[in-house]
Amino acid sequence: MAQKKNKKTVKNSYAMITALMTPQDQNFLGYVFGGAILKLMDQIAYVSAARNSGKYCVTASFDRVDFKEHVHVGELLTLKSSVNIVGKTSMEVGVRIEAKDPKTGNVRHTASGYVTMVAIDKNGNPTKVPAITPETDDEKRRYREGQIRYKMRKEMVK
Repeated sequence: MAQKKNKKTVKNSYAMITALMTPQDQNFLGYVFGGAILKLMDQIAYVSAARNSGKYCVTASFDRVDFKEHVHVGELLTLKSSVNIVGKTSMEVGVRIEAKDPKTGNVRHTASGYVTMVAIDKNGNPTKVPAITPETDDEKRRYREGQIRYKMRKEMVK
């Protein structure tokens, strides 16, 4: 499934961003629009994929994005990502999203999802990416689970 040369660790792909949710991010119900959150997910997934591959990357798919709780305007949204598993040219990036109320300090896990990114060369064609080595128990669990999702995605394409 993955290349042996130029191995990298999961921690090398780790990324985190925090953004203030403002009224422009608000949907018609007064909560943060899911599309605003998806845009941030796409951006942080790119950072993790680019760190692992050393290449420009494009989004191939969003898999299983679960919105667990509403996000409110005025909250700080923190997104954390890392590469879970690597294919020949693609990488599955796991993203966890937490909202923090800056007044109370209360932090809530509001969403999680997986973004498949593909590394591209200077001509825009898919290009090989280095393998990734999970080190911690959590990284190894995410790697195993990513292998299952990888196989399921391949089956769905058939």
